[in-house]
Amino acid sequence: MYRRPLQSAVRQLLNASASRAVLGKVIVQAVCQSRAVVACRITADAWVPNLSQCRSLHITRELCTVKETAQTTDEEVGTFTKLIEAMGFTGPLKYNKWKIKIAALRMYTCCVERINYDEFFEKCSLPDTLNSWFLVAQLHVWMCLVRMRQEGRAGKYMCRYIVHSMWEDVEQRSKIMGIDAIHRKESMKVMTETFYAALFGYDEGILSDDCVLAAALWRNMFNRQCEDPRQLEMMVEYVRKQMQFIDALDGEDLLLTGEVKWRPLVEENAQSILKVPTPTYNDAGL
Repeated sequence: MYRRPLQSAVRQLLNASASRAVLGKVIVQAVCQSRAVVACRITADAWVPNLSQCRSLHITRELCTVKETAQTTDEEVGTFTKLIEAMGFTGPLKYNKWKIKIAALRMYTCCVERINYDEFFEKCSLPDTLNSWFLVAQLHVWMCLVRMRQEGRAGKYMCRYIVHSMWEDVEQRSKIMGIDAIHRKESMKVMTETFYAALFGYDEGILSDDCVLAAALWRNMFNRQCEDPRQLEMMVEYVRKQMQFIDALDGEDLLLTGEVKWRPLVEENAQSILKVPTPTYNDAGL
C-alpha cells in the first residue's frame, strides 16, 4: 500500500520525459511521503488504547464542584526558594506561617465541632465507634483539603497542618479511650492507609459522575457494608452541595481565619445550593 505513491510518481515522470534532476527531486519527495504514511500508521497502531478497558468520565455542569473561572497557576518563586523547598523546608509565603497554622487548626476544629456526628451515625447506620467518627471526619477534612489546594503555595502549606492536627487529635482520642500503645500504633497505621486511599477515591469521585462518587463513599465511609441505596444517594448529594458551597467561599478569608460552615446533612431543597445566587437591585439600579 505504501509503495503506490512512489510507483505513480516514477511512471508519470518517465512518460513526460522529465530530466534526471526533476526526477530525483520528485522521487525523494514521494519516498519521504510514503515513509511518513507508514510511520503514522505504525505509530497509530502502537498507541491506540483499548477503549473497551477505559472508563469514560462524565462531568455534569449542574454538579460541577470545580471553579469554572480560570485558576491561577503556581506562584512564581525565586531560585533560592526553590532550593530550600527542594531540601524539605518551606520558603516565604504570602501570609505569616503562624497565622496559617492557626487557621489550619481552626479549620480542622470546624470539621470536628460543627458536625452532628450522631446524625451521620443514625442516617448512615454507622456504629458509634472511634473508627466511624474517623470516617466521617476524614470526609470533611478531605473537602477542606480540596478547597485549600486551590490557594497556591500558602493553601498547600495549610493542608499539611490540617492533616497534622487531625492525626494529633486521633491519637489523643485513642489515649482517652484507654487503647494501649501497641494497639494504638496498629490502629494509627490502618487509619493512615485508609485516609490516603480515601483521598484518591474521593478525588476521582468528585471529578467524575455520581456513580464513581457513590462507589468511593461505599468503599471508604461505609466500609463496603451499605445495603440501602438511599443512604448512598443522600451522601452523594451532601458531598456535591457541600463542595460547591465551600468552593464559593473567599480564599483569602479561609487562609486567615479557617472558618468553614457546613450545610445540613438533610434539607428540603438541597438543589438550591447548586444555583448561583443572582444579585438583586432596587428601582434605582443599586
